[in-house]
Amino acid sequence: MRSILVANAKGGCGKTTIATTLAGAFAQVGLRVALADVDQQHSSLGWLERRPAQMPRIEGIDWSKKIDAVRKKTQRLIIDAPAALTTDDFKLLLKQADLVIVPILPSAFDQHAASAFLKRVEAVKPIRNGKKPIAVVANRTRIHSRASRALADFLRALDHEPVISLPDTVLYTDAAETGLSIFDRRDGRAKVAQEMWLPLIDYAERAAA
Repeated sequence: MRSILVANAKGGCGKTTIATTLAGAFAQVGLRVALADVDQQHSSLGWLERRPAQMPRIEGIDWSKKIDAVRKKTQRLIIDAPAALTTDDFKLLLKQADLVIVPILPSAFDQHAASAFLKRVEAVKPIRNGKKPIAVVANRTRIHSRASRALADFLRALDHEPVISLPDTVLYTDAAETGLSIFDRRDGRAKVAQEMWLPLIDYAERAAA
C-alpha cells in the first residue's frame, strides 16, 4: 500500500480538494482506494456520501477520533488532515504516510502560516532525513497575478518549488457538490485540468514506491 498525507495547519487552503481529487484519480485507473478523513467536519466523508454509485468505489474511513487499521487489500490511502495540526498530531499521521502534500494559497496570510508549518514539518526526523518527501502544491493561482508571483518567489526562497500550480476554477467546486473529482469527468475542460495533475501523481507514485 502507498499512502499520501495532505496537510497544512492553515484552514481553507484546499486540503480536501487535493485529497478527493487524488482519490478519484487513483480509483479511475482501477486501484483500491481508501480516503481517511481526520477532520471533525468530515468534509471528505461528506463528499463520499454524495458520490454516485456508478463511479469507481472509494472507501471512506473516519479517523477524526482514532486512527484505525486499513484493509489489507487497499492499494492507495489518502489522508485528509485537519487544520490547526499540531506537531504531535502531524508525527502521528506521518507514521501512516509515505509522502506529504502541502497545498498553499497565494496570500500573505497563507504564506506566513505555511512558512511556520513547513519549518515545523522539516524538523520531524523522517522528513529531515529525507525518508519521507514533501510536495508543495501552489493552489488557486491566477496566471500573471501579483499574488501568484509572490507565492512563487516565496516558495523558491524556502527551497520548495511547487510540483504543480493549480488555477482558481469552479471545476473543483462543481465536482465536489456531486461527489465527483475532475478525473470522473470526460469533458474538455476536465481533461485539461487532469493534465495539470499528472506531474503530482507521477511524483507521488515515485516518492512512495
